[in-house]
Amino acid sequence: MQLRITHDTRYRYWPATGRALHMVHLKPPSTRCQQRIDYQLNISPHPVVLQETLDVFGNTRGFFEIDQSHEFLLVRASSLVHTQAPSPVQSQMSWEAARDAFVYHADIEWHPAAEYVYPSIYVHPGAAFAEYALPSFTAGRPLIDAARDLMHRIYTEFTYDANGTEISTPPAEALKNRHGVCQDFSQVMLACLRSLGLPARYVSGYLLTQPPPGMPRLVGSDASHAWVSVFLPDVAAQNGGDGWYDLCPTNHRDGWGTPGDDYVRLAVGRDYSDISPMRGVIHGSGHHELSVGVTVEPFDGSSLADTSIVHP
Repeated sequence: MQLRITHDTRYRYWPATGRALHMVHLKPPSTRCQQRIDYQLNISPHPVVLQETLDVFGNTRGFFEIDQSHEFLLVRASSLVHTQAPSPVQSQMSWEAARDAFVYHADIEWHPAAEYVYPSIYVHPGAAFAEYALPSFTAGRPLIDAARDLMHRIYTEFTYDANGTEISTPPAEALKNRHGVCQDFSQVMLACLRSLGLPARYVSGYLLTQPPPGMPRLVGSDASHAWVSVFLPDVAAQNGGDGWYDLCPTNHRDGWGTPGDDYVRLAVGRDYSDISPMRGVIHGSGHHELSVGVTVEPFDGSSLADTSIVHP
């Protein structure tokens, strides 16, 4: 499948702001399940500095600087991505064996996945998360089966509530109240897995949504999405070190919860704070208003994504 994504971030400032420095995670990578065909980042007002670097997790991040007074800022990321469903995964390693592979001892060889075992800014493992996870993690159960079961329980026991949480809502609160959005479900699942000593990472991206029958697709009505990736050491041994297995606790359409070809990955990190789509520092403004519009649509190959910038 080919998908075209347009991600618009608009700010209005009053009074006008002066110098601004921003960082964005908006460029989809090429992976086993997707190929980036085209990407454009357009910014108005025009920045004096615009550059890309890789962060410690391997994501492409963009930095830009605006050095003029401005009342409006528009950042438009336009991407064209070819996607495919992931291949079936065969894994029989028990969750205890996977956990023990990351228990620290003096002569242990460092593994990149170990970065995702420990607490992060938003995800703080603890007894409440371990208690919630343990019914899925029975003795000797394969990690892949236990993680799928945990994902299924979050999907069935939590209520999707777009107005019930905020970006800064702690996973402990989402666990207690059993509601939230994809970010909350993902960070609860991360906290559960890490509380058992298992590496798990946060994945940001997009999901193609289908309008009701007979209704047009609304431009700007889609949203960013988030899901979880758990590390399977035995799969990594078979695939040259790549043992990450994606699970989406927000959607459970195929019975496995594995993201398909209607998902587009943007970035991976320990939690949302590592890979927020855009953040930065501004000088000289008292108030601001933010609006975000995302459009994900099938692409028929007739034209490339519209990357023109229109002043807000």
